[in-house]
Amino acid sequence: MKHWFKDAHFRSLLKNSSYLAISKVIAALAGVATLAFAGRGLGVVLFGTLILITSYAKAASGISKFQSWQLIVRYGGKALAAGEHEDFKASTGFAFALDVVSGIGGMIVAVMLLPFIGKWVGIPEQYLWLGMLYCTLLPTMGAATPVGVLRSLDRFDLISWQGSSYPIARAILASIAFFSNAPFEAYVAIWWVTDLGGDMFLWFLAVRELRRRGLMQGIRPTLRPTTLPGAWRFAIHVNLTSSLIAAWGPIARLVVGGLLGPSGAALFRVASSLADSAQKPAEFLARAFYPEIVRMDVRTKQPWKLMLRSAVMAGMIALTAVLLLLVGGKPLVHLLFGKQFLGAYPILMVLIIAPVIGIFSFPLPSMLYALDRPDAPLKARLVGTIVYFALIAPLCARFGVMGAAAAFVSAYATMFVVLALQVRAEYKRVRAKA
Repeated sequence: MKHWFKDAHFRSLLKNSSYLAISKVIAALAGVATLAFAGRGLGVVLFGTLILITSYAKAASGISKFQSWQLIVRYGGKALAAGEHEDFKASTGFAFALDVVSGIGGMIVAVMLLPFIGKWVGIPEQYLWLGMLYCTLLPTMGAATPVGVLRSLDRFDLISWQGSSYPIARAILASIAFFSNAPFEAYVAIWWVTDLGGDMFLWFLAVRELRRRGLMQGIRPTLRPTTLPGAWRFAIHVNLTSSLIAAWGPIARLVVGGLLGPSGAALFRVASSLADSAQKPAEFLARAFYPEIVRMDVRTKQPWKLMLRSAVMAGMIALTAVLLLLVGGKPLVHLLFGKQFLGAYPILMVLIIAPVIGIFSFPLPSMLYALDRPDAPLKARLVGTIVYFALIAPLCARFGVMGAAAAFVSAYATMFVVLALQVRAEYKRVRAKA
């Protein structure tokens, strides 16, 4: 393993992922503390209602947004690596225009739709107005342009600062709300203010970095990226994939809330938040992996070696977290959330399988994007989502929240198999031409 560190790309990956790792560890600890304060302060039912309100806005954002940061990394990252700025500016302008249109459009549709479907997703009628108010965050919540700018400029340190600042602020405010016996509306306001503050801080960092490097001039919003071949095709595939990703997070919580009520959504959220913590090493490596891989020639062995080494590195770190949750999950749930949330522990024991799969699958979508196959992750997500929605209702009816967890893990495993088969086929195709 020692010779791995002679690879400049591997060292760069570790450097950038270490910035994100520090941020994610801090954010994860602050996030768990926030959920613990909110869970204890609100109780299972109101905590579940808070989760459903925020999940609705995140689901609407996930469906409408274009993950525009990938456009900037895909087109602008290569241009910057070659010392050219025009494609970077063009991709940034296109990404910004997509963010504005999708954010405002998503907000309007989400606000208008909620009164009609609120009851279906488990949000009580008396709190629909709070859900509509929360949807006003969509224009900034869905904006990924600043993330793409900072990743392309190799400023992962700035992303890490932003990624830890607003979870800490939310945890502090949630603790104040808990100790002061604040009402439910105060918790919703805390989530709203910290979400907006975190988004605006990210924009500030990106604009400041662009000005510092003299790259602001010439960036113009446009929906006609004539100098970027295949940009709309790439954007549409990434948007559809992003919509399906939302089906596994906020939409999954809304479905659980609709089928089992706010209490079921609360238990599912607590279990999934702890299970997600074991997958954090894969997540921050994935975010650093994609910008690195697009700079490499996929016809050589080097990017494929980097993919395998990254998976091994993530596995070594994340499996430790999985073992800790297996051993200490129950006392941890009791300590953080209280006795009323102990029902989340058996759900956690099922959901913990998903991070184990995610540890080894995280490089696969990035490899397919680098191979100009944006349709491949979309197909894998689509197959997994079909499996998920085919299983969740009957399993919830039979096993309650445990059934929802089983449906999630089954779909996740299906998606991994489809991704692995596609990457294997692409590797054979590329190596045959080499």
